[in-house]
Amino acid sequence: MKEPHNKLFSINSYPRVRMRRNRMHKFSRRLVSENNLTVDDLIYPIFITYGLNKKEKINSMPGIYRFSLDRLETEIKYISSLNIPAIAFFPQTENKLKTSDGREAVNKNNLVCEAIRISKKVNPELGIICDVALDPYTDHGHDGVIIDNHIDNDKTLEILCQQSLIQAEAGCNIIAPSDMMDGRVGLIRDTLDKNGFINVQIMSYAVKYASAFYGPFRDAVGSSINLSNKSKNSYQMDPKNSDEALREIELDLNEGADMVIVKPGMPYLDIIHKVRENFKVPTYAYQVSGEYSMIKGAIDKGWFDEEKIIFESLIAFKRAGCSGIITYFAPYVAEILNNRKI
Repeated sequence: MKEPHNKLFSINSYPRVRMRRNRMHKFSRRLVSENNLTVDDLIYPIFITYGLNKKEKINSMPGIYRFSLDRLETEIKYISSLNIPAIAFFPQTENKLKTSDGREAVNKNNLVCEAIRISKKVNPELGIICDVALDPYTDHGHDGVIIDNHIDNDKTLEILCQQSLIQAEAGCNIIAPSDMMDGRVGLIRDTLDKNGFINVQIMSYAVKYASAFYGPFRDAVGSSINLSNKSKNSYQMDPKNSDEALREIELDLNEGADMVIVKPGMPYLDIIHKVRENFKVPTYAYQVSGEYSMIKGAIDKGWFDEEKIIFESLIAFKRAGCSGIITYFAPYVAEILNNRKI
């Protein structure tokens, strides 16, 4: 019998399973793809500010702007043209309106409420998500009211319920409490229901870590100077903890949350995966300002391929189990995805 040409690679020693086969061709890679990113996965945060004809650069977030309300209509039309399903408003409150109790948060004609009305007039079908927390409105930069030198949980809850109600009255679709006060989801749900807003959803920032990745965002809303070097460790989660995150999720779901957010995103992919595996509920990541600025800064330096790095960062959230992503890259990604359909 004729000897094999190469005994080392005889027919019996060749790998029968070759993982590369399914990767050889573009069509095959499409067929076996486990996760995909679509426009339906995107939520776009928009910063709003006072004044007229303003489109202000945010130095720590290249390519992101604050819009005065008279410039908001154009931005809403643009986002609507991309078919992005939802936006989230974040205000830069004037310092003269900031108080220790954040009372501007419950002004029915504040920046957020006016922005909701403008957006609904331009496109009633565009989903609006509103942050519920006091940090953009307090002169100390914290998410709650300070009494006896600590954040008073229960006093803060009273204000958050009022804030949620005026946002719902203005036309907000999804209330998103990010304050991390205990019990706020249940009280907000009760407040909304008692006032006839039974169909307004709650997307809870159930897992919000005391993270260093929030710095550029605080510049954007103008709370960094007020907060200074003060810590939010007493109410935001310790980055070292993960079991605690699951308990936070369970509590918020029991109190009536419809959806949950993990924030920040990429440093906490393990938490996202645990949440989805344990609770099987709509779960969202917030790709926060620090994540955005790191990626965008490296792109602007020419260190990353822009499209590849942005899409890779977002598909990681889908792979971890996210139903969607709150991301400042939303318009850029939507443009590419929409063009791919042509």
